[in-house]
Amino acid sequence: MSSQKHVIVIGAGVGGLASALRLLAAGTRVTVLEAAAATGGKMRTVPSAAGPVDAGPTVLTMRWVFDDLFAAVGETLDDHVTLTQADTIARHFWSDGTTLDLCADSSQSCAKVQSTFGAKAAQEFAAFSERAERLFTAFDAPMMRAAQPSSMALAATVLRDPRLLAAMAPHKTLAQLLETSFTEPKLRQLFGRYATYVGGSPYLSPALLSLIWHAEGTGVWAVKGGMHRLCAAMSELIQTKGGTIHLNSPVHAITPTNTGLSVKTNADTFTPDAVVFNGDPRALGHGLLGDDICKNMPQSALEPRSLSANVMAFAAVPTRTDLSHHNVFFGDNPKDEFGPLAQGHDPTDPTLYVCAQDRGGGHVPNGAERFEIIMNAPPCTDAAQRNEQKATACQTQILNRLAQMGLTFSPMPTAADLTQPADFHAMFPASLGSLYGRSPHGMTAGLKRPTARTTTKGLYLAGGGAHPGAGVPMATLSAMHAVAAIKTDLGLI
Repeated sequence: MSSQKHVIVIGAGVGGLASALRLLAAGTRVTVLEAAAATGGKMRTVPSAAGPVDAGPTVLTMRWVFDDLFAAVGETLDDHVTLTQADTIARHFWSDGTTLDLCADSSQSCAKVQSTFGAKAAQEFAAFSERAERLFTAFDAPMMRAAQPSSMALAATVLRDPRLLAAMAPHKTLAQLLETSFTEPKLRQLFGRYATYVGGSPYLSPALLSLIWHAEGTGVWAVKGGMHRLCAAMSELIQTKGGTIHLNSPVHAITPTNTGLSVKTNADTFTPDAVVFNGDPRALGHGLLGDDICKNMPQSALEPRSLSANVMAFAAVPTRTDLSHHNVFFGDNPKDEFGPLAQGHDPTDPTLYVCAQDRGGGHVPNGAERFEIIMNAPPCTDAAQRNEQKATACQTQILNRLAQMGLTFSPMPTAADLTQPADFHAMFPASLGSLYGRSPHGMTAGLKRPTARTTTKGLYLAGGGAHPGAGVPMATLSAMHAVAAIKTDLGLI
């Protein structure tokens, strides 16, 4: 046991937990240090009268990523969490009374688009879906599953299939692609929303992000008990496999030594063989854990920042009976959402995502049920602090907009139920409240995120701020890259 390698994982978000599991499978001793009182990171909950409410990610896609993770430690995902694939991916509402369901069955989605918007719209939807699938399939290996993606590898992929160049629309934004893909403005608005999945605006994000639709279109799963149960299951499995998790243990410094790295908390100083940092890379780049750590990290890997959000999480009885698990209430003009956001202001006409957490699997509860409402917001500043006046104004804006579309709640959620960008900045230091790390704006943005290996020997990155990017599956894949690098560098292969 004296020769067993010891790895510290800083941060118990999904990227950190996935790293810990893979490291345990590689035969290392693992200690996870988490500043908060619970694991999960952004996959967090808040208490309510109906039980813990998810107040972070709510959509589980790309299930195979998690099947692979649990298989890597000799386990089966279904033995640890109960997943139900949703028949309805999301229900969409517009203020003129139009509604549209997108479904797990692509033929059903196409039929619903035709029923709502006509035969031409259905043909355009089918063509757009085929494009998204082609792009996802082509760039999964050289981009998402590659530890060090490169423009040369992407170019080689296109050279093997020149038709991809037209599908990528490299000189177009997502909004520009949608203008030529759909004659129906509502469908342009709907699929433009997918840029926000990685913290971007459709008017500034590359057309390549249209592939996100394929990731969701191939399946959305509900986790019994809420998304946080996935992180809870991972945490339990880490401890079952012999790992250690220390909660309420913020790391104050990482210091290079003659033999490696020193990691200091309030109570302990560790000298591990390697360190995985599962926090926002901007914290390292701005010296929060020491001036000698990642001092050569380029600012282009950290800036500009992605969107943040105003998030309400609460329990109440809704007035509308036609809610699905995932619901989108669209604003009337997307430019009134993304225009202000680009200027650093809250949107004047926001689109609101409403997760009815207890309706997973088609269940319709009696009485109070748990809700999460998300409104896009700009990132904040390093000096930002919670502003109660802004919280009240935001709460009023959200509830008034939903009331106009026939959705009210009893009891009515209050401003205390709202998490602001400044709150996220406090929870995730140096993040500026950005929930997705670096912005996805620009054609080469995906190549600028920091990768697993850092400029500090023995320090590796995992999480949504690192390659391959934001989102629960991507953060989980980042752990695969980090652990592969560690295994190579420590001679564990």
